[in-house]
Amino acid sequence: MSDLYPFALLVFTSFFTLINPLGTMPIFMSMTATLSKQRRKQTAKKATLVAFFTIIAFAFSGQILFKFFGISVNSFRIVGGVIFFTMGWDMLQARLGSFKHTDDEDKIDAYVEDISITPLAIPMICGPGAITNAIILMEDANTVSLKIVLITTVAFILFLTYAILVGASKITEKIGKTGNKVMMRLMGLIVMVIAVEFFFSGLKPIILDILNS
Repeated sequence: MSDLYPFALLVFTSFFTLINPLGTMPIFMSMTATLSKQRRKQTAKKATLVAFFTIIAFAFSGQILFKFFGISVNSFRIVGGVIFFTMGWDMLQARLGSFKHTDDEDKIDAYVEDISITPLAIPMICGPGAITNAIILMEDANTVSLKIVLITTVAFILFLTYAILVGASKITEKIGKTGNKVMMRLMGLIVMVIAVEFFFSGLKPIILDILNS
């Protein structure tokens, strides 16, 4: 029992830092600026649920999948960087979600479906860091009790993430369309910087391995 609390604290602090819901909030606000309150809640709910099941799936089978397909976390970082850069460029041009100003429910549903899975759930909420952390901590959780603590703590963090994203809806409504466009462009720059960091943090170890070999 004495091992459960330190392990729970480790899981909470590491995942909360890696998922970083406060950092995701401004991007979520920009991407859902013209959606209704109900649609924003729907998007936040789907994104956090997809992220939760992805983290748990990798926690239980990550090492097996990585070895089977012969891929590495660094490859995830590179792909995540490319996705982030494309998304940031669209935000910088204020093109992100340009078709949302329509009453066509099918298009709105398609948009919610798209952004809730990629890039919100993967790789923003459930990124390479969170996936790697899940695999490592699951290996450390050598008892059933520790595994339950891990799953429960991850679920709690993603519930907090959902609450933070839903709270962002109120901010979106207050700053208006002009404020959202300004924020979208600013966040576009930040996302592109994050993309570069992701890309080169994954590329550097691969290049070093090639040179060493």
